[in-house]
Amino acid sequence: MNTVEMNTSFNQKQHPHRRYNPLLDEWILVSPQRANRPWQGQTEEKTEESLPAHDENCYLCPGNVRVNGERNPEYKGVYVFNNDFGSLMKEEVDASVESSGFFTLQPERGINRVICFSDNHSLTLPEMEPDAIKNVVEVWQRQYEELGSLDYINHVQIFENKGQMMGCSNPHPHGQIWAQSSIPSIISKTQENLKKYFEKNGTSLLEDYVKKELEAGERIILENEDFVAVVPFWAVWPYETMIVSKRKIENILHFSEAGKVSLASMIKDLTTKYDNLFEISFPYSAGIHQSPTDGKPHPEWHFHMHFYPPLLRNAEVKKFMVGYEMLAEPQRDITPEQSAGVLKSLPVVHYKSK
Repeated sequence: MNTVEMNTSFNQKQHPHRRYNPLLDEWILVSPQRANRPWQGQTEEKTEESLPAHDENCYLCPGNVRVNGERNPEYKGVYVFNNDFGSLMKEEVDASVESSGFFTLQPERGINRVICFSDNHSLTLPEMEPDAIKNVVEVWQRQYEELGSLDYINHVQIFENKGQMMGCSNPHPHGQIWAQSSIPSIISKTQENLKKYFEKNGTSLLEDYVKKELEAGERIILENEDFVAVVPFWAVWPYETMIVSKRKIENILHFSEAGKVSLASMIKDLTTKYDNLFEISFPYSAGIHQSPTDGKPHPEWHFHMHFYPPLLRNAEVKKFMVGYEMLAEPQRDITPEQSAGVLKSLPVVHYKSK
């Protein structure tokens, strides 16, 4: 084997390197030297349309008729209904299907719901008042408890797709819930790694991680009494963040009244920073990871909420997960520390309020 002479000391701000994600037991390639490469690829059209408080053509607005012919009530605040075009069905089917080897399958049962965050068509989470966001958090709690109590529901996934760039088909402020009989692959993988850490150390992986991040300081975006918002050391998306409870709380039902206020405040401030970054309604997919509802004890679980925004350099350029990312492993250019510095410097007063 030839000996390679090393003349340059490693610098994580300048040299390619891989980072480990302990939640998924996966690696990500970081290439900071590529951050300033010229871009001649696809750009997205920057559009900021002014939306009305009520849109007569919106199937989520109060009093309007949905595609299936049902009329929404004249609701105020948060409104929940079963998705008219759900990806899951609650009806039980005969599971005795022939399935083996390369052709293994199993029927999947579940319920899909839509959560309108507000009756006001023009608002998004960063433009809502903290008390209104707290109402959303409380609905998340009730839905998690109600759906999770069904004997065939073992996992409740709460999430939001914001913006056309993230496949959102309606601008009315809303999120979704997919509750299903199986524990999905990413949740199962996360659970496995949380459990390994807990059994080895007797402590929560994310509680210990948050302590280390607070000591380091460089990737923490926001902090209050109960939560931190951090750009994870292993973040894949350019401005990816994670809201994590400081204490080991297994799921959303364990939050106190003060904890719900803290979470609402954290969501508002973080999403406001996102909007302020490029002064647009910032697109993202966000979702809560918490203990399954399979009736088993889960001392390893620790509540956290992921935010995955696609934008890279500005409002017109997005990060693409193609080529190497599809065939090998995730890769990013701007380092998590750089994106954390940018987000940390942004105000928590929405740019539209200036």
